[in-house]
Amino acid sequence: MATDHIRYDVLARDALRGVLRKVLTDAAAHGLPGEHHFFITFVSKAEGVKLSSRLLAQYPEEMTIILQHQFWDLTVLEDRFEVGLSFGGIPERLVVPFSAIKSFLDPSVKFGLQFDTSDVAEVAPETLPAAPAPAAVSVPAPAAETAEAADEPTPPSQGGAEVVRLDRFRKK
Repeated sequence: MATDHIRYDVLARDALRGVLRKVLTDAAAHGLPGEHHFFITFVSKAEGVKLSSRLLAQYPEEMTIILQHQFWDLTVLEDRFEVGLSFGGIPERLVVPFSAIKSFLDPSVKFGLQFDTSDVAEVAPETLPAAPAPAAVSVPAPAAETAEAADEPTPPSQGGAEVVRLDRFRKK
């Protein structure tokens, strides 16, 4: 069998990673159009991957992230992308080299790419602390509502949704 000196497999892989880079760059600049959303699976311990130790403990081999509605600060560089996501209510910053990506899927248009990661070097990934929570902004209530709200008991906060009585907002 003839030796492939041109390495078409490497050229094709790099071209497909270029497609992924372009799609993520457009999403970073303009947001996701229509119903598009991305499932990205990557090797957790690949060289250059940066995760918090908490996420690495949960996903020691590979991890799939979804970029749809709740992500922020998507930054795309030549060799990697960085994104902010929330896991269990804790904001995290992930750094993922394109060489660590195993698959990319946009189910809204049934488009997917798979990459061979058998040549990806696994190293102890750099662990990052959880990203600081976004600063809470409190808006003071108008004086009339404040006095009315003081008459009602305040239920204990358990981090979930709050039930609000509609009578509170009706004109009397």
